[in-house]
Amino acid sequence: MITASQVKELREKTGAGMMDCKKVLTETNGDEEKAIELLRERGIAKAAKKSDRIAAEGLVATYVSDDNKVGVVVEVNAETDFVAKNEEFRGFVADVAEQIAKENPANVEELLNQKSIKDNSKTVGEVLTNKIATIGENMSIRRFERFEANGLIESYIHGDGKIGVLVELEGGDSNLAKDICMQIAAARPEYLDRASVPAERVEKEMEVLKAQAMNEGKPAEIAEKMVQGRLGKFYAEICLVEQDFVKDPDTKVGKLVESKGAKILRFARFEKGEGLQKREENFAEEVAKQING
Repeated sequence: MITASQVKELREKTGAGMMDCKKVLTETNGDEEKAIELLRERGIAKAAKKSDRIAAEGLVATYVSDDNKVGVVVEVNAETDFVAKNEEFRGFVADVAEQIAKENPANVEELLNQKSIKDNSKTVGEVLTNKIATIGENMSIRRFERFEANGLIESYIHGDGKIGVLVELEGGDSNLAKDICMQIAAARPEYLDRASVPAERVEKEMEVLKAQAMNEGKPAEIAEKMVQGRLGKFYAEICLVEQDFVKDPDTKVGKLVESKGAKILRFARFEKGEGLQKREENFAEEVAKQING
């Protein structure tokens, strides 16, 4: 019987996942050296050594079902932009998007533990580990959004995978949905409408606007009125339906959609690497590491 302490020790020595360690220890009847050898042969130990590298490049991809009822946007990260152009990597990301659409995982952890729809002998996590070993860079499935609805779902990819957008409409058609997707990609709305903006976000903005007005030497009662006026501009920047339509700045997005007999129900916008620390290249340091082993 394989003990928890054996699994823990092997995991600490190789950096491989707990389930991978338990699996190879079982296969080798608890022989640690043979287990390590198996992990190396399978590329799992090699992949684990790369796990502390910053993966802030990569690809954002989308998948929409043929009937436009299910849509997915997913971000898969890698260390360098070069890998994002690798056909094997791009194929893997496309497979992940399709997996999410068809198998509906609740989160990334559940996704990684699902059997791959492309290779039922492996989990998605195992496929990912193999790709890390083959391609030679740390990679991770960072996040995803999945929409399923009776309405219309459309997607848009900008900059060859730099930005991905998913939108759900009630009414309207595919052309309108694509226009809204492009609007979201270009104008970066944070919320759908005023009702979607958290109260604390509004309160914080009002405090800032009031301080600005007071610093301009305005009396308190005048400052309050100025805050209300400037708050409208704040909403126009962060709320999709209040933004100027990029194709016709004289028209608000909400009015455009309304004129088409449609309604925007929700959207998701992913930008590759947003919020992640970028890996800084230091050629001299990299060479020194290689010389020192």
